[in-house]
Amino acid sequence: MSGGYGPVLSRAFFLRTAPEVARDLLGAVVVSTSGRTTTVGRIVETEAYLGAADPASHAFNGRRHASNEHLYSPPGTWYVYLSYGVHWCANLVTGPRGVGAAVLIRGIEPLEGLPAIRRRRGKVPERHLANGPGKLTQALGITRTLDGQLMRTSNAIVREGRAVPDDQVRITARIGITRATRWPLRFLAQ
Repeated sequence: MSGGYGPVLSRAFFLRTAPEVARDLLGAVVVSTSGRTTTVGRIVETEAYLGAADPASHAFNGRRHASNEHLYSPPGTWYVYLSYGVHWCANLVTGPRGVGAAVLIRGIEPLEGLPAIRRRRGKVPERHLANGPGKLTQALGITRTLDGQLMRTSNAIVREGRAVPDDQVRITARIGITRATRWPLRFLAQ
């Protein structure tokens, strides 16, 4: 693997609030070795979900069931769920264990493994290879098998990348949800 990426993000990185982690994940690099193929992408879009007090969170009001159990795992654990019965969505748990907060990775800029990414995504324009949560999981080969795994020891690790300066970060309301739609918890690298 080329690119000169930094170390794998520590557990301490994720032991902070979801908005802090969501902001600081911008510029980090996801390295997936799913299917014996390495694919790499720079994180360019994230969304924070705050746990029990967040109506858009799977942990709203302390909801707990078999499908969201890993949302309550230690910080830095993958929480992967099926959205609308169609797309996998990859989140990383934040804050103390049991809080139910996480960051959804919404978009990446592909860096390595483009032949595999194109094969997985089909004949879509380059700008649409990984510009959405379902698209990026497909591009990186991420499925529910990652759910509940500690990121640091999984086949999809997140490494330090180039930090994104504040003047190159846009913060907006989250998208694709029906509750708490005005909360400014979506972070984009420009």
